[in-house]
Amino acid sequence: MAPYVIARIRDFDAMDRVIASVAGRSIGVFKVGGAFFAVRNQCPHAGGPLCLGDRGGIARSSEPGTFDYSRRGEFLRCPWHSWEFDLRTGKSWFDPERVRVRAYETAVLDGDAVLACEAKVSDGAASEAEGREPGPYQVETYPVSVHDDYVVVEI
Repeated sequence: MAPYVIARIRDFDAMDRVIASVAGRSIGVFKVGGAFFAVRNQCPHAGGPLCLGDRGGIARSSEPGTFDYSRRGEFLRCPWHSWEFDLRTGKSWFDPERVRVRAYETAVLDGDAVLACEAKVSDGAASEAEGREPGPYQVETYPVSVHDDYVVVEI
C-alpha cells in the first residue's frame, strides 16, 4: 500500500474534515478527538457525497426522561438520504453486516518520515524506468528537515 499525504495536523484545528482526491478516489478524512479516520466519499446507497454529511453520535435511553449521548462525532450521515455510517469501521448503523462504506487506514507521520516515503516512491519509479542508467554527473544537494506532523492515508 502506498501512503498519501492529506494535510498537516494543525490544518484540522480550523476544520473537522478534509476531502481529498487520492489515487483517483474522493476520500474524506475526519478528526474525532485525537484520532483520524478516512472513508470513501461515496454513499453506497445512491452515490451521494457522503463526506459532506453531518456527524453525530449515539443517543441511548435506559428509561423515559433520561438519555446518554456517546461516541460524539463518530457517525457520518449521508446528506442525500440520511444513511449513517460508523467512521471507525465504515459499517452502516442500520445493517452493519451487509452495508458499509470503504474505510482506509490512517497514520500520523512526522515530516522526516513523509520525506522518506516520498523518496522511496520516487526511487522506485526511477529504477523501473526502462533504458535509464546513472550518468557521470551529480548535482549539489542540501539536507532538508521538516518539523511538522502530517496525516497520511494508506491506499
